[in-house]
Amino acid sequence: MTSNRRIIKAVIPAAGLGTRFLPATKAVPKEMLPVVDRPAIQYVVEEAVSAGLSEILMVTGRNKRPLEDHFDRSFELESALREKGDVAKLSRLDSPSSVANIHYLRQGDPRGLGHAVLRAASYVGDDPFAVLLGDDLIDARDDLLTRMTEVHGRHGGSVLALMEVSPDQISRYGCAAVTATGEDDVLRVTGLVEKPSPARAPSSYAVIGRYVLAPEVFTVLRRTGPGRGGEIQLTDALNEMCESGTAGPVHGVVFSGRRYDTGDPSDYLRAVVRLAWEREDLGPGFRAWLGEFVGSRTGLTAAPERLDAA
Repeated sequence: MTSNRRIIKAVIPAAGLGTRFLPATKAVPKEMLPVVDRPAIQYVVEEAVSAGLSEILMVTGRNKRPLEDHFDRSFELESALREKGDVAKLSRLDSPSSVANIHYLRQGDPRGLGHAVLRAASYVGDDPFAVLLGDDLIDARDDLLTRMTEVHGRHGGSVLALMEVSPDQISRYGCAAVTATGEDDVLRVTGLVEKPSPARAPSSYAVIGRYVLAPEVFTVLRRTGPGRGGEIQLTDALNEMCESGTAGPVHGVVFSGRRYDTGDPSDYLRAVVRLAWEREDLGPGFRAWLGEFVGSRTGLTAAPERLDAA
C-alpha cells in the first residue's frame, strides 16, 4: 500500500499550561521559553518547514497570543535595525512564516493530546498530515521527519517516530509492540501502550513526539473515550488503528540522532547546554567556560571535550 499524496500539513499542539515551569510560564507560554537564542516553538516550526510542510496549524489555548506575535512581522523593529544598518540582527528576524502559512486554532477544553489533534480535523480534511510535539526538539542536522514522510510514501498508513530507551525510562512514554521489516530503521507497529511499567512494556521502543498520520485517525479519535489521566490519548486511537488495520499499516522509524527534551526544567537545562555546546558561533567559548566551571566545582582537570561524553 503506497501513498501518492504529498504531505504538506503539520499540526503542532501548543495548548499546555506549562505548570512544571511556573512561575516563568504564568504570563509566558512554555513554547516561548528561549532555547539558547530562539523560543522552543521556532525550532519545531523550522523542522516542519525543512521537511517540506508548508501549511502549519498550531492548536493553542488561552494566553498563547505571544506565539502569534512571534511569527508575525515586526515592522517597527525591522525598521529600527535597518536604519542602524544592523544586517546581522535583521537577518535573525527571518521567520519560517515567510515560507509557510501558519494558522491558529483554540483547543478550548483541554482534554489531552488526542483531543488537540481531533480539533485539527476540519483543517486537515482528508489529507495525511504530520504532528509535531513541542517538547521534543530534533536537531536540524537529523532529517527524521523527512525519513518518516518517505516511509509513508512507500507504505501508506501512519508512521511513528520511535526511540530505544532503557527499562527505567519507558514509563515516561507510549511504548510500541513491534515486528521487524526489511529495513534496519523501520519497524511494523502492532500495538501501543501508554506509559507502561517496565514489566508491562511490550518492547524498549518509546514513541517520541513526531507522527505522520492517516486522516482516518479522526474517525477513531471521535469514538475514543478518556484514557490514562482522564484524557483522550492519541496512543489509544493509534493502538486501535494498529489492531484493526482499517486505516492502513502503522510503521515506526527508529531514531538514533540528536534529540533535545524540553519537557521539564532539568531536561530543558540539558537541552540548552547541549545546543549551545554544538553552536559554531557560541560553542568554543561556551565549552571552555563550562570546562573551567565544572572543574572548579569538582576538582576535575579534564579537557572540556570530555564533558560531551558525560
